[in-house]
Amino acid sequence: MTPENSKTQSETAELRKKIAALDAELTADFKAQFSVTPFLSRKIVSFQGNKDKPAYNWYKYKEAFSASLVEYFLSSYDGQISGKVLDPFAGIGTTLFAASSQGIPADGIELLPIGQEIIRARLLSEMELTSDDIVTLERWIASLPWKEFPERLPFSTIRITENAYPPETSAAIERYRAALREENEKIQAILRLALLCVLESISYTRKDGQYLRWDARSGKRRPGTKAFNKGEILPFDAAITAKLKEILSDIRNAETPLTLFPVKQTAKDIRLFKGSCLEVLPNLETASYGTIVTSPPYCNRYDYTRTYALELAMLGLTQTEVSNLRQEMLSCTVENRGKDLLKICPQWAPFIEATNRQKLLQTINAYLEHEKASGNLNNSGIPRMVRGYFSEMACVIGECARVLKPNARLFMVNDNVRYAGVSISVDTILSDIARSLDFEVENILVVPSKKGNSSQQMGAYGRVPLRKCVYVWRKR
Repeated sequence: MTPENSKTQSETAELRKKIAALDAELTADFKAQFSVTPFLSRKIVSFQGNKDKPAYNWYKYKEAFSASLVEYFLSSYDGQISGKVLDPFAGIGTTLFAASSQGIPADGIELLPIGQEIIRARLLSEMELTSDDIVTLERWIASLPWKEFPERLPFSTIRITENAYPPETSAAIERYRAALREENEKIQAILRLALLCVLESISYTRKDGQYLRWDARSGKRRPGTKAFNKGEILPFDAAITAKLKEILSDIRNAETPLTLFPVKQTAKDIRLFKGSCLEVLPNLETASYGTIVTSPPYCNRYDYTRTYALELAMLGLTQTEVSNLRQEMLSCTVENRGKDLLKICPQWAPFIEATNRQKLLQTINAYLEHEKASGNLNNSGIPRMVRGYFSEMACVIGECARVLKPNARLFMVNDNVRYAGVSISVDTILSDIARSLDFEVENILVVPSKKGNSSQQMGAYGRVPLRKCVYVWRKR
């Protein structure tokens, strides 16, 4: 070993030792707030908890938490909810519709067009469907009107979705898209939603963590890689009719006849802001919300513009638009460039300073930069991503404190992560930042079953279980 390598390893060991000490100190500081909560199973804090819930289970949005989780927090904590609920990362609207079902108005902010489209479809579908609308859906299921439709409506592709479907499936999608334009707005919304729900099952791809995994039958297998077979690739007609039957069954079984979603409030009590919460939050009224329930993107390198590439392309986004969307997202992927946060909102200087004062975070940042310089990171963008994530989250937290009413609570689902062999306690770092930005940390509720690490991390550094938590912060 050269003296230079010896020095590098010594510096690495010293930084890890310092991180471990600071992490232990911060964990001890929040000892009274940590609580392992049996109710918070992996199922209820993820999309798995929606599998048996009509409407929530139509589209498999893996980043969602369950409606039961929202209902639990809105009903289990002391005091009445005073004012609207807000979700700054609304996804497909789980918080919004779960709150509305309890008679609480809700606002959401969502950047991804797939989430926006699903929320829009649900809102349109909450209007009373007529008996003629039911007959129309029955006709689509029984007679498959797209099969003989004379026109086609081609759909867009981007680089990573080219040739994603068998040729006969692509042709069927084009006829289906053309045929649905003959129907009224509510029926069109349902038919488009059904299409988005089946794209993965009829394609050569499968969502797999941070990317799309391609079946070997697509012809896109890279030399030297193991062939992947996703199993049955459903024919379009079978997949779309099964989904439409599911939707129609849920309509018929709703509490109010011919109403798609049995809610106490109406669609006007749900409001969606399209765009990044970094852009939208500063424009919301101060002290105007009674509760926030949310789950931001995790600091885990997942690129949702790739995970949901099929859907984004089907919604007509171009390659440039998808690339721009990736940069607008909260920094959670290594391709995110740094954002000029003070340009977005000059009043955020105290929020950014809160991250600069957080000792554990700054030591982790120094460690990741050191490992990058030493060539020990599998991607050089990791330090930039981690810095950006916490700085942007501090701005989100500061804005959430501003828009909440006094004594109102924020509930946030998030995961801890691990890079270069070091676990990053996202829960305690963000909670420490939050208490410097006008929040009291009431609880850090721990999911009993801990998550594992990536295969790369385990192969290089061994397995270290990581906490998944729900943070409960109260506005002072």
